[in-house]
Amino acid sequence: MSGPVLARRRFLASTAGLAAALTLAACGGESASTGSSTGAAPSASAPAAQSWTFTDDRGKKIDQPKPPARIVAQVGAAAALWDFGVRPIAVFGPHKLKDGTKDPQVGNVDITKVEGLGNVWDEFNVEKYISLQPDLLVSSMYIKGTLWYVPEKSKDTIEQVAPTAGIMLTGRSATQVIGKYEELARSLGASMQGVDEAKARMEAATKELAQFKNLKILMMSGGPDAMWVVNPPEYPDIVHLMDAGLDVVKPAKVDEGGFFQTLSWENADEYDADVILYDTRTQSLKPEEMLKKPTFAKLPAVKAGQLYPWNAEAPYSYQGYAAFLEGLVANLKKAKELP
Repeated sequence: MSGPVLARRRFLASTAGLAAALTLAACGGESASTGSSTGAAPSASAPAAQSWTFTDDRGKKIDQPKPPARIVAQVGAAAALWDFGVRPIAVFGPHKLKDGTKDPQVGNVDITKVEGLGNVWDEFNVEKYISLQPDLLVSSMYIKGTLWYVPEKSKDTIEQVAPTAGIMLTGRSATQVIGKYEELARSLGASMQGVDEAKARMEAATKELAQFKNLKILMMSGGPDAMWVVNPPEYPDIVHLMDAGLDVVKPAKVDEGGFFQTLSWENADEYDADVILYDTRTQSLKPEEMLKKPTFAKLPAVKAGQLYPWNAEAPYSYQGYAAFLEGLVANLKKAKELP
């Protein structure tokens, strides 16, 4: 695995039995195509209004005789859908910490009520997925056409079991991504409980960000041997913050892929900033670990105590972003411009 690819995975995420799996996948595919988990054909007299259509961000149009009920989702997608009222039956991606509690990336999802198909990169229990007889798999995408946390080695088998829907993140604002998840949730018959109130909270917090336009903000993630400065246009949350008036550092040079610039910890002072927002995901270094890096510890923002958390994968829902933005506003109110 090349260095840039490994770094990107760390940052963005941080053959036995195959024949049997393919056989089961074929059966699952037949079931999905009929719209029934039992494989029974839908009634010819079923009203057309019950049919379901959704076009994902790959331009892929999915047509089903009825709205999917048994949904499997990557944790970010599951967190977004959950807040709109959709209840997936299983998740994959970081959802459980080592102590058994839930990973923040899974948002409000009750992990005691969903199956777990994989908790780390390149882990996906295909056999269990097949046994669940899913109607739809939903995942976010950082790269168009690549479903996040769906392993390349088992992608073809997974695609045979049930239709898949991809929601694009890169190059969009958070409001656009949330809107797409809202569109999907409404099409699935979601309850939408609490959505209007959360949307109002998100909009109010967004308006408050304009008062901090004079603060220079650096957004970063830390690893054992490197510090990554994120490239704002690639992240929906940062695009949203900049659209609201925040001044976020854009690295002068970015690595292959365009998501960030890798710096050695010795060069952590490459960019000036009044405030540093650090990635809080489990694969990233904690503040106490980063403070052991001498150059980082001497940064003016760090010395001034203006080092605040950044929820790099807040759920793409109004609830998720209301909480994220309200917390950010509260922290920025404590910050000041530095000499």
